[in-house]
Amino acid sequence: MDYEAKLNRLNEIIAEISDLNAAGALLGWDQQVNMPAGGAEGRGYTLGTLGRLAHERFVSAEVGTLLDELEPYAAGLDPDSDTARTIKVLRRNYTKETKVPSEMVVEFAQTTTMAHGVWAKARHENDFASFQPMLEKLVDLRRRYAELFAPYTHVYDPLLDDFEPGLKTADVKQIFEALRPQQVELIKAIAGQPQVDASFLYQHYDEQKQWDFGVEVLTKIGYDWNRSRQDRAAHPFTTNFGNWDVRITTRFDQNYVGSALFSTLHEGGHAMYELGVDSKYNRTALAGGASLAVHESQSRMWENLVGRSLPFWEHFYPRLQEYFPEQLGNVPLESFYKGINRVEPSLIRVEADEATYNLHIMLRLEIEIALMEGKLAVKDLPEYWNARMQEYLGLTPPNDAKGVLQDVHWSGGMIGYFSTYALGNLVSGQFWEKINQDIPDLSEQIRQGKFEGLRGWLVEKVHQHGSKYEPQEMVQRVTGSKIDPAPYMRYLQDKYRKIYGLA
Repeated sequence: MDYEAKLNRLNEIIAEISDLNAAGALLGWDQQVNMPAGGAEGRGYTLGTLGRLAHERFVSAEVGTLLDELEPYAAGLDPDSDTARTIKVLRRNYTKETKVPSEMVVEFAQTTTMAHGVWAKARHENDFASFQPMLEKLVDLRRRYAELFAPYTHVYDPLLDDFEPGLKTADVKQIFEALRPQQVELIKAIAGQPQVDASFLYQHYDEQKQWDFGVEVLTKIGYDWNRSRQDRAAHPFTTNFGNWDVRITTRFDQNYVGSALFSTLHEGGHAMYELGVDSKYNRTALAGGASLAVHESQSRMWENLVGRSLPFWEHFYPRLQEYFPEQLGNVPLESFYKGINRVEPSLIRVEADEATYNLHIMLRLEIEIALMEGKLAVKDLPEYWNARMQEYLGLTPPNDAKGVLQDVHWSGGMIGYFSTYALGNLVSGQFWEKINQDIPDLSEQIRQGKFEGLRGWLVEKVHQHGSKYEPQEMVQRVTGSKIDPAPYMRYLQDKYRKIYGLA
């Protein structure tokens, strides 16, 4: 049997599917950046067609036959070879996607395209009722999707698996149950200390200057503008079409300087992951990141472990003061550093501090599981959300725009996604400990504005491998253990002990 010819044919089909998906991703980016509001219905048809074509091409009998014929060949190869890994990834994905009818793929694409515009308008107008029917349809779609994979241990498992291959709902619950008491204890300890001042962050900050400073920071940390760009969107996101075209968006609050800055760093971290994937994986099954948790480990690392660190601001703060002399000219570096790391329960997830952020994620995970189990109706979401916010963070949102409507994810049907943010925090902590072991003078390099060592380590250990390894496997290869909350908690406790003078 000519295995090489069959492998070439399989890769050729996957490349075509990749092209269709890239076209869909480009239209999705345009939808959130450029498309007029009235274009949603037509865009939904187009995305539905592209999604159907990609899906049908992949679940075809030809792909199934090629996998059947190539698996015995791959079994005789080094299991870590690109070919063996490609066959393994494709078999896994093929097994999942063959259970999904094309009609559902089209319906999902059309519904989520329409839902985004409805959500954006509902959030702007603080009108959950206008989004409720669309969200009910999306929840029903996700339940129907999950049922395709029955029998399962938990109805949420198939949704989580789409974003975090191999991870189960029980695994995430176990990790969060170990993490939550430690985070609550830290927050209580901080609450007993004098609060740091952050009022200087909440002044008028010119939007264009915020943009210019963000671009300067991205450039300095190694963002490749030849293969990347940045735009504005209602909710920051990153998309890519292979590692030759990666795009990020950010958003601005002219009365808070941290919003755009930290969302820019966050999305820049996502983008640099994609930019660091080995180019040989473009248009193959191994393109893209290992999982959303590994992806979020990169964005949260650049946003927080780097971007909220003292060495980072020892380098960049003088420049920020030059951009905003009236607002920050008389604010000492130490005050600024403490201000951007102020711990205070807040309503908005994307602007939450590191100590409370994971509680926002645990809230959303609880809600999504309840929705999928049928224990929570969409119409009851605002009331449920507000009650749980009070329980988790001691706050009650004044309106739905700052509560249940704040995130874009449900309008995109991305139920199963949220836990990856908190898992990404944990992975970032594990990676960070290992990076500092391997680069003992990392803090000094950052203080001097030198990011080549950090970026090179990430490319070598994480980025270049694309999706060759499953997430738990990737974390174990790099750090020696699977996802573990301990390093992240050590990081938080050490950081906030110094900022708040904890014993």
